[in-house]
Amino acid sequence: MLVRRRLGGLRAGLRVRRVSTTWSPVGAAFNVQPQGRQLDLFGERGGTAGAGNPQKPYLLGLFGVPELSAPEGFRIAQETALRKADELVERVCSMPPGPQTVAIFDELSDSLCRVADLADFVKLAHPEAAFREAADEACRSIGTAVERLNTNVELYQSLQKLLADKKLVDSLDPETRRVAELFMFDFEISGIHLDKEKRKRAVDLNVKILDLSSTFLMGTNFPNKIEKRLLPEHVRQHFEPAGDHVVVDSLHAEAPDDLVRVREAAYKVFLYPDAGQLQCLEELLSSRDLLAQLVGYPTYAHRALQGAIAGNPETVMQFLEKLSDKLSERSNDDMILQSDHVSLWPEWALKRDGIPGVRTLVLTWLEELMPWDPPYYSGVIRAERYNIEPSLYCPFFSLGACMDGLSVLFHRLLGISLHAEQPVRGEVWCEDVRKLAVVHESEGLLGYIYCDFFQRADKPHQFGAHPVQVTKPVDVEGVVLTQEGPGKHECPVPLAVSISSICCGLSSVHGFGDCHFTIRGGRLKADGDYQLPVVVLMLNLPCPSRNLPTLLTPGMMENLFHEMGHAMHSMLGRTRYQHVTGTRCPTDFAEVPSILMEYFANDYRVVHQFARHYQTGQVLPRSMVSRLCESKKLCAAADLQLQVFYAALDQVYHGQHPLRRSTTDILRDTQEKFYGLPYVPNTVSLAFRPCVCH
Repeated sequence: MLVRRRLGGLRAGLRVRRVSTTWSPVGAAFNVQPQGRQLDLFGERGGTAGAGNPQKPYLLGLFGVPELSAPEGFRIAQETALRKADELVERVCSMPPGPQTVAIFDELSDSLCRVADLADFVKLAHPEAAFREAADEACRSIGTAVERLNTNVELYQSLQKLLADKKLVDSLDPETRRVAELFMFDFEISGIHLDKEKRKRAVDLNVKILDLSSTFLMGTNFPNKIEKRLLPEHVRQHFEPAGDHVVVDSLHAEAPDDLVRVREAAYKVFLYPDAGQLQCLEELLSSRDLLAQLVGYPTYAHRALQGAIAGNPETVMQFLEKLSDKLSERSNDDMILQSDHVSLWPEWALKRDGIPGVRTLVLTWLEELMPWDPPYYSGVIRAERYNIEPSLYCPFFSLGACMDGLSVLFHRLLGISLHAEQPVRGEVWCEDVRKLAVVHESEGLLGYIYCDFFQRADKPHQFGAHPVQVTKPVDVEGVVLTQEGPGKHECPVPLAVSISSICCGLSSVHGFGDCHFTIRGGRLKADGDYQLPVVVLMLNLPCPSRNLPTLLTPGMMENLFHEMGHAMHSMLGRTRYQHVTGTRCPTDFAEVPSILMEYFANDYRVVHQFARHYQTGQVLPRSMVSRLCESKKLCAAADLQLQVFYAALDQVYHGQHPLRRSTTDILRDTQEKFYGLPYVPNTVSLAFRPCVCH
């Protein structure tokens, strides 16, 4: 339920970006090219003057936090949060149990999360290394403090006294009781029942897991590179050159069929395994198992699923195996359909020459569907059967039009509008970040969404920093590619397990793909005011130009709706306690609002209200929307089968330890059991890449 707030001149206070176009202010904010920072010759922008220098404009910090105008501010913020935490712990431990006990616990959690969550985002997304490093240190400091609090016996006893008193528990409202139980659950899975020495061991393991997760995640932020001479000319010309190398930063899944070798090379190089990342993964999995065993669980999977709907890993695996069995016939049909399409192209090999044996090799290979083929062939089949070539749809889905559509949808469903605001100088980390105020027609301002939508070289999932290098043989087009010479270090393609399943530690850990970050959770404060939630949506869209807005494919548009579902969940989940606000809900439910938004993105009653040609204003024809929806049924079983494989792999990795085989061998065996395409030697699964992590 929304907490009542007076408008208080809100609309007058919003700095709505005004652009002279035919778009609404929200649409125009996303359809125009960023103009860069304006000169501030007279100190009129950036807030009020500083106290020490009346002529110097005030530089607002990141997200409006004054301390974060410089990297050093993270140390100030974390020290302030830790001091406040100590005060709150002392207060709650010295007072009699009651409803206020839960309120103080929530305030304690909020004081730490407001620094940790913000720093967790900044360490990934900020373009300046000094900010990233300071944020990373803050994450580690706060994370360590949280683990110690989770094993603080005196703090635990203050909550236990409340929950042990039936009369007091009966007097609590359902929300307060539930939050108290969740805090108690955090104590229990952290090992509060252990003796002092084992509690310290649990804290040490949790801190180690946080460090390994961070190291592993950051290790996925690199593409791969290979010497030019190791790839045929007709293949290497499709990758970005870098001196004597070419950089492979994606699967190039959309490369047309006459460039099938580009897809093959991209797959084998992009997914080439890295010894360092594999070692980090195995150490992470082992540490998690040790923690689970220490606190009383058979496996880490049991610990992670405690309190979830599934309940235990046995139920999960039973579900996955049954689902796989049910899918097998349909997914096999999908594979056969794609394989039949492959067989239409054997003459392609006859066009290739200059490499001994290539003619026979290619003809033989083309008779078998390989893991780099389905994304391309499923798209081809859909396009041919339903005439849904993405280029036909893109002109109707300008980013501004889609944002207009979301605002209209939210207004009609919920009485909510999106208002574009101009960020104050220093408030955002990049000049092309847009800021949206979420406003309810009677409740007023509900919160803020920062939209970091556009590609840039320093963005994490742009792989902009230090490409790593393939040094072992890679077989492409029937030729074994090798790199000779002494002193070559092995370092290769990043390995990143599905973030939603592998990186499920105490602090929120995100992948580098399109994602949603909670910067500040909403909660009802002691003075009766409501702490407004703040979130970031990070996408990877082309930048608009002077004459061309950002145009989305149907898939991009659907994903935008999905991520906005997460953002609105954070805006609308206005609970009394931040511990359960918005997306801080059971993981089983976290995707429900965002998946619901995908249905709106595929309903013509919604789409026709915003999908119009960016030049002519023509509305997207109903027949095109119908064909698009029908096309999604094609190869859907094979797509779902791939997700079953990813989920099963996660369960095996977090099952019984020590693992009987290497993580790569487990990957191969699990793929053979749950997925219909052969494992490609010397590769890691696509599930290990940040581009597929949600």
